[in-house]
Formats: sequence, C-alpha cells, structure tokens
Amino acid sequence: MAMNNYPSRIIEQAVEEISKLPGIGKKSALRLALHLLKRPESQSLQLAHALVQLRTETQFCPQCHMISDGGLCGICHSHKREESLICVVEDMRDVLAIENTGQFIGLYHVLGGIISPLAGISPSDLQIDSLIQRVSTGQVTEVILGLSPTMEGDTTAFYLTKKLKEFPIKISTIARGIPIGGDLEYTDEITLGRSIVGRVVYE
Repeated sequence: MAMNNYPSRIIEQAVEEISKLPGIGKKSALRLALHLLKRPESQSLQLAHALVQLRTETQFCPQCHMISDGGLCGICHSHKREESLICVVEDMRDVLAIENTGQFIGLYHVLGGIISPLAGISPSDLQIDSLIQRVSTGQVTEVILGLSPTMEGDTTAFYLTKKLKEFPIKISTIARGIPIGGDLEYTDEITLGRSIVGRVVYE
C-alpha cells in the first residue's frame, strides 16, 4: 500500500511494524492496528509493556538454554525429572510440543537452531559445546536426538553423534512416525508422544 492510502503516518508505521511478524500481511496488520485503537488504552499499553519486557528482560536457562524468568528453568529445576536423560531439540517450540505429549520425563537441551550451510548456520553458532559439557559430567546415560526429520535435522544429528560417540552413553532418535521433511512443531501430540516412547538407537 502507498502511504496516502493510510489515514495517518502513525497508522502506517504501526502497520509496517506489525506486518513484519510471520504470517501477517498488510491487511491483517491494518486490522490489528485498528482493533488496538478500538480497545481501551490500558490494554494497548499492557501489550506494549509485555513486548518491551519480552525483549529487555527475557533470560535463558544456563543449563538447557530454554527461556527462563531467571536462573534454571522450571524443567531443569524440577526434582521430578530424570537428569540422566537429555532430549536435544532445535528450539523452545519443540520443547513445548514434546511437553504437551506428557510422555517425556527427562531434561532438554535447546540448540538454538540446526546446522544449515545454505543459511550460514554452522556448529559454532549452536549450543553444542554446552551439550558436550553436560554429557561429560558422567550423569547422562542417554541423549535423545529430538530433531525434525529434515536434511538439516539429519545433518545436525549426524554431527552430534560424532561428537558424542566418545562418551559411554546411549544415543537414540525419536521414532520416524513423524513424516520425513516434517517439523516437530506441527506434529500431532499422539504421534509425537509415541515417537518419544518408541525412540530407537541412532545409527
């Protein structure tokens, strides 16, 4: 849309910023901006405050790299979790997806991405060294590679297996009930839960 299609520059600026969010086009952004104008001012200010806090106060768990309010996240801090079992995932969305299955009682390790030369993401860009450090303590008996079955996911799993093979641990991967090329985030909870329970040794 051209600038003169908007009633004001403020609206235009709001639309431009909102439309930068994934899955939101200019029309949806305009609809959201107008919706915010119709709501009580306090609600818009609460949203703005929450977004500012998200960017300025968000912290990450020093152990698994999951988002935390400070210090260890709730999962790492829980005494009910099996500390000898670590599930390695790409990002926090995968943690939430697996947690929703109710089938996993271990801990997680969030890599912060997957190896993708085309996207310029190398092993040094990921939280791999800290994973090796966790495994080297001798408390871990199994590492589950909970990565999406894509080319990049398989490349990352292969790299991690090479890095972890020197340790006396079991390396497994979630069962391939998940379609090849699919993302964990969009897999239904039953299939994902069965994949965790029916994990197989990574080869």
